[in-house]
Amino acid sequence: MSFTTGIVRHDLYKEHLADYPHVESPARLKVLYEMLEDPDMAGRFLAIEPRPATKEELAWVHSQRHIERIASTDGKAHGVLDPDTQTTPLSYQAAVLAVGGVITLVDRIFDGTVRNGFALVRPPGHHAEHDRAMGFCLFNNVAYGALHAQKTFSAGRVLIVDWDLHHGNATQNSFYHDPSVLYFSTHQFPYYPGSGNLTETGRGEGQGYTVNVPLWPGLGDGEFYQIFKHILAPIARAFQPDFILVSAGFDTYIDDPLGGMRVTPKGYAAMTRILMGLAEECCNGRIAFTLEGGYHLEGLRTSVKAVLKELMQESMMTDGDLAALEETPPPAIIEDVKKVQRPYWPCLG
Repeated sequence: MSFTTGIVRHDLYKEHLADYPHVESPARLKVLYEMLEDPDMAGRFLAIEPRPATKEELAWVHSQRHIERIASTDGKAHGVLDPDTQTTPLSYQAAVLAVGGVITLVDRIFDGTVRNGFALVRPPGHHAEHDRAMGFCLFNNVAYGALHAQKTFSAGRVLIVDWDLHHGNATQNSFYHDPSVLYFSTHQFPYYPGSGNLTETGRGEGQGYTVNVPLWPGLGDGEFYQIFKHILAPIARAFQPDFILVSAGFDTYIDDPLGGMRVTPKGYAAMTRILMGLAEECCNGRIAFTLEGGYHLEGLRTSVKAVLKELMQESMMTDGDLAALEETPPPAIIEDVKKVQRPYWPCLG
């Protein structure tokens, strides 16, 4: 049996913050792993066994001091890295395996084993800076995926799309001077962590390769669809990535306790469809998702399922759903982004 889509999962990921009261809890993966056993999901994906990242790989993104600080928590009952970010005895091992899980998924996509995939890992990563853990994140998983694609498979250009509620400050900073990685983010603003302003567009040779779409609360499926269609799609086509990575946070879900957005599973499916279309046009369908936020358990379950269905080309959306998305008035932020980004991306008209 051939598989189009790969899934990275491992029980060690559920050991991070086990038995510790935190919103970024093991229950998030418990509901997702259970969802994979639903009758319409079981046996449909290639199970990709993750491996731990090596010390050399960890040094691609983070300082030695940071790596050693996280490693020093190994086996300790409880550690506090910042007011939001804690560790428990197996957190370091889970974090190293999360990095390795994304790297392994990239391997399986580039060697043709699968066409696309989703790394259902934790702890999440897009807030973890070069020398600092923050925002529930220990190591920046998606940054490792991008660098692995470049170092191992000569992917010249990588597109990272971050649809988490919170701006991926660390991913932006990792590639802020780098024209080979285009970082695109939609996020609630102003909100944690405070970065992601419209005018943050990159620096030096990386000028124009950071595209931020800061949003007021209250936007839903149609607005996100319009942003992806009118901002992301033309820029991505002009950039012509060799690989697409998605920091997939589901805290923009309509009932998420941390957010103020109104996205439903159909909205995530619609964004995924646009991304898959871009992957087909630009990079032979090569696209990988890695889990970031999302704290409403049922919303997380149904939304990730919608993305996986889309990756398998078994969409939950009807023609009527797509028509409704098309008819949504484009939010004003689209013109604001175009004004800032047009000098770098004439394709925005």
